[in-house]
Amino acid sequence: MGGLMTDGCRPCVVIWAVFLLSSVMGYRPVIIVHGILDGPRQFEILSKLINQSHPGTNVTAIALYDYIASIKPLWQQVDGFREAIRPIMESANDGVHLICFSQGGLICRGVLATLPTHNVHSLILLSSPLAGQYGDSSYLKYFFPKFIKSNLYQLCYTTSGQNISICNYWNDPHQRERYLKSSIYLAPLNGEIEHANSTAWRDSFLRIQTLVLIGGQDDGVITPWESSIFGFYDSNETVVEMEKQDWYLRDAFGLKTLNSEGAVVKCVVPGVHHTSWHSNITVYKNCIDKWLT
Repeated sequence: MGGLMTDGCRPCVVIWAVFLLSSVMGYRPVIIVHGILDGPRQFEILSKLINQSHPGTNVTAIALYDYIASIKPLWQQVDGFREAIRPIMESANDGVHLICFSQGGLICRGVLATLPTHNVHSLILLSSPLAGQYGDSSYLKYFFPKFIKSNLYQLCYTTSGQNISICNYWNDPHQRERYLKSSIYLAPLNGEIEHANSTAWRDSFLRIQTLVLIGGQDDGVITPWESSIFGFYDSNETVVEMEKQDWYLRDAFGLKTLNSEGAVVKCVVPGVHHTSWHSNITVYKNCIDKWLT
């Protein structure tokens, strides 16, 4: 009789063991923020990978500003994502992990800047244009068929242009003054211009425990690809690395401080196209998995 009961309860034991494992291991909830022209459906593989290596993890891919709605201005999207993310954070006593893909990386940074009590443990930015975008990508041709990179500033650096998400991080290295004057999102976020919230946003950014920057030379969309690790073009279109950027040297938003504390991790992976970062097993194992405990 005892043996029969043991056999009958084996599924219960397995379920209980998984529950205990997730509790003992302390797997924090994972929040995923999508990029431009996609939504939660694109992150089903990533969600499965997370639950395979960290059983019982609560994974939420935020369903907001999906697909064509993703071109709405970034501050508007930040307001929406912040309200969707806030309750998940508030119910997680030990903090959360945030995985943000492409344009979503900039949205996540805006969310954290305006959430002074956030509890993000690992902020994982997956091929995001963190220092801006300047390239004739397939996305540019899709949205702006009449423009090329050298003249898109004529649209982007206007009041109406800043109502389009891509223009919020369009960073033309040949139009520096216009960029600084017109950029209502990226320039203030990176501390390239002074603003009333500079100190508060910096303090909020410094609450992050680990910042993981993921990108690679075969991305094909983020231009230069080094923007995903905070590098960007100078006026000669020569890439200047993160550590030599003016806003880094001034520690304008706290990146230099985080880096000096050993909290910034760069994970560069060749051979990965832009739309494959969140489904590539090598990227997951080498760049994401270890930071989700």
